[in-house]
Amino acid sequence: MKFRMIHNNFNVLDLDKSLKFYAEALDMKETRRISAPDGSFIIVYLKCDKGDHLLELTWMRDMDRPYDLGDNEFHLAFETDDYEAAHARHKAMGCICYENPEMGIYFISDPDGYWLEIIPGQR
Repeated sequence: MKFRMIHNNFNVLDLDKSLKFYAEALDMKETRRISAPDGSFIIVYLKCDKGDHLLELTWMRDMDRPYDLGDNEFHLAFETDDYEAAHARHKAMGCICYENPEMGIYFISDPDGYWLEIIPGQR
């Protein structure tokens, strides 16, 4: 028996705002969408050009407040082949929430407060 991780899910309050953020910040593109017949939820899968792992964004119609992320001690990591250009893009977007120059990494925060780690390509 073998397992393969295929996606992570984030629940989002404003789907359009989140889709715009992920496209602008990380060049992620929608690969498919599932909408409930009664309109109660929409699930959108996003993918980077490289790799097979998907990010699933779930919007729930009846959610009327920001999600409680607790201590938010989890994150997703993204590798980039141009760390300096990525950092400049994210700085211009105002979404960098934490930097660790000693480790050569930084984190950005999406519209719902989820943290995304940005690391340079294979060292």
